Parts: sequence; C-alpha cells; structure tokens
Amino acid sequence: MKQLLIRADDLGYSYAVNLGIVRSVREGLVRSVGLMPNMPETGRGLAWLRDTGVDVALGQHTNVCLGKPCADPALIPSLLQEDGSFKSSRTYRSCYKEGNDFVVFEEAVTEIRAQLARFRELTGAEPAYFEAHAVMSDNLMRAITYVAEQEGLKEQPMSFDPTARVTCGSTELRMVMRSMAPDYEPAACIRAAVEDMADGETVVFVCHPGYLDRFILEHSSLTIDRTKEVDALIDPGLRAWLEAQPDLKLVDYRDL
Repeated sequence: MKQLLIRADDLGYSYAVNLGIVRSVREGLVRSVGLMPNMPETGRGLAWLRDTGVDVALGQHTNVCLGKPCADPALIPSLLQEDGSFKSSRTYRSCYKEGNDFVVFEEAVTEIRAQLARFRELTGAEPAYFEAHAVMSDNLMRAITYVAEQEGLKEQPMSFDPTARVTCGSTELRMVMRSMAPDYEPAACIRAAVEDMADGETVVFVCHPGYLDRFILEHSSLTIDRTKEVDALIDPGLRAWLEAQPDLKLVDYRDL
C-alpha cells in the first residue's frame, strides 16, 4: 500500500494565510497542519481550525526566521536582529552559502523549547510531529533533533532532495515540495508525485496554502503559489483522482 501525506505549513503566518489553510482543511485534502507557535495570528488560526470540526494532526512548525521569539531575547542573541525580531530566512541562506552557521546550538535549543511550551499552551496537547520552518542551519537542525529526542517527540527530518529517504516515527519516507518551482501547478505536481511512488512507499507532499494580505506580501517570497495550492487542495477532481488510485491511502502524521 502506498501512502500519501499532504501537509500544510505555516498556520499563524498571517490572517490571510490562516484563511487558506483552514479552507484547505474544511473543504480539502489537508489533514496535517504545521503551527508556528510564535506568531500573533496563530491563536486565531487555531480557533478557526477547531471550528471546522475536522480532526487534523497538528505539528510544531518551529519558526526562527520571522516575528518575535518565545524565549527571553537576552538568552538567544545569535538568532535575533537588533530590533529583537528573528533574523530573516534570506540572512540564513546567504550566511549558509558562505559557510557561516551563526546559530548557537544552545540558544536554538532554548528557543525551540520555548516554542514547544507555547505550542502546548495553545493546543493543550503534544505535537503530532516536530520540525522546523525551512532555514539553512545545521545547528538548528541538530537542536530540533536534540529536543525531539529529549521530549519523546516524532521528528520530521528536513530534506530538500525529493529522492532522499528519511525516517519519521517508524516510517521511511520521501519529502516532496515543488512550490518554488517555475510555473508550479500543485494538482499536477501531486499527481506526478503519486505516479512516481514505488509500491509500499510513503511520500509527504509539503504545501503552503494561503491567501494574500499585506503581511505575507511584505514578508514572504512565496505568494501566488500559496493561492494555487488552496485551489488544488479543495478541487473535487483531484480528490476523486486520488481516491481512484489503486493501493493508495491518504494518511496523516499520526499514522506514521
């Protein structure tokens, strides 16, 4: 049996992103949602998600490149700009290319634990999975693994290679994310991912559904493709095609 897990990242990023994620759950295929614990709109997005009545696997989408930290800023100076907000993903990328991982491991652990405490406060539960918003830092990834192991959480290792296999829980899987590709068409990419799956394989297809407001337009390079993903994920035709595939099961992180 092949397993397809469709994941929506970034709950809490902005008001409009929340709207798109919630619609992708209420009307669509999403059953795993990554929550950003530190963002001002996260509580509202979580309330809307609960109002759908749909049972979803909520994960911690640890965010250290947008907004303010959950930890005491004095304890995590390597992660912050002068104004007290996180260094941007652009800063992470440019420093990583230069071989400069400015993240201090111990400080990353401090912030990750603070975000976990906030996740528990918001949800009253443990994360169904545990991972990080995509930034380039080996020390951050080590810190995610360390906290997951210490807390007994199901880590979703990050992989930017759609051919690479990683293990989440007891399941070996591949992660596929096409949202930054030119001329991205989400429904076609989901179909292609399924057609490329081997017998018995599990694939996590990572999406970032959302609508657009000023905040997202000013803080993210991923914009229009978020709206394309909402349309694809609520498309009855895509759902019917997936349900017609032999030996394919749609799963969430609790099944891994």
